[in-house]
Amino acid sequence: MGLPIIPIFHILKGYIKKSFTMKQYPLYQVDAFAEQPFTGNPAAVVIMNEWPEKQIMQNIAMENNLSETAFLVKIDDIYHVRYFTPTVEVDLCGHATLASGYVLFTFYNEKNTITFRTTSKGDLFITKKEDQMILDFPTDQYQEVELPKFVIEALEAKPSEIYWGLNDLMLVFDNEYQIREMNPNFDIMAKIPSRGMMVTAPGKEVDFVSRFFAPQSGILEDPVTGSAHTTLIPYWAKRIGKTKMIARQLSKRGGTIYCELAGDRVKIGGKAIHYLTGEIFV
Repeated sequence: MGLPIIPIFHILKGYIKKSFTMKQYPLYQVDAFAEQPFTGNPAAVVIMNEWPEKQIMQNIAMENNLSETAFLVKIDDIYHVRYFTPTVEVDLCGHATLASGYVLFTFYNEKNTITFRTTSKGDLFITKKEDQMILDFPTDQYQEVELPKFVIEALEAKPSEIYWGLNDLMLVFDNEYQIREMNPNFDIMAKIPSRGMMVTAPGKEVDFVSRFFAPQSGILEDPVTGSAHTTLIPYWAKRIGKTKMIARQLSKRGGTIYCELAGDRVKIGGKAIHYLTGEIFV
């Protein structure tokens, strides 16, 4: 004699519900280092109560299809943060941290200074000053190296100096025009064993300009790269003898970065514009 139909239905209903329970997360998209809408670098910020599986975060970042998605989990008074491009997790991201600070100051009533704890770069800090968010990051460690052949092949241009930091290459050129007109070979560049490559030169209307390419991380050109300025700021501060500078990243979207060298830390300031608020169902 078989089991009654109704209990079996309830058993199956409970199993299906348990197996396919979806979680809901708030999502914000913010243009970081932006002076006006549709400029700067768009980043997604996802607020969570606890960490899901890494693959879930990677899938969300892939679905967002932005250069960076930041995931935040608050433990006590510290926001633990992880960063994902559409293809990989990365150690540090400036514009997504600035976007995260904007979200927390604007929508979560956070005040004064917010602490972000990373998995490998220690604690990062952000403060709000009038209409700017100011990041406090450790400086990069970099050293001058010989010019690798692949650099000229990738850029079809020869820099005057080249440095290798902890994660990225920095190539220094003579003038802003070279940076604006650069058209890299991304197939060659993708083979370079680094997170990405920044190119920089003195600016005409600002202290210095830059661009940042990262096909190795799934991003051909990053619109505005806050983390690259942990290398750029100490280099240019030493070269031009200033601790406070204004920089411009010359991507198609473009962005302005307010820079300060403070010992072994850098202050990276910028404005942010809220683009959208939504919910993720996973």
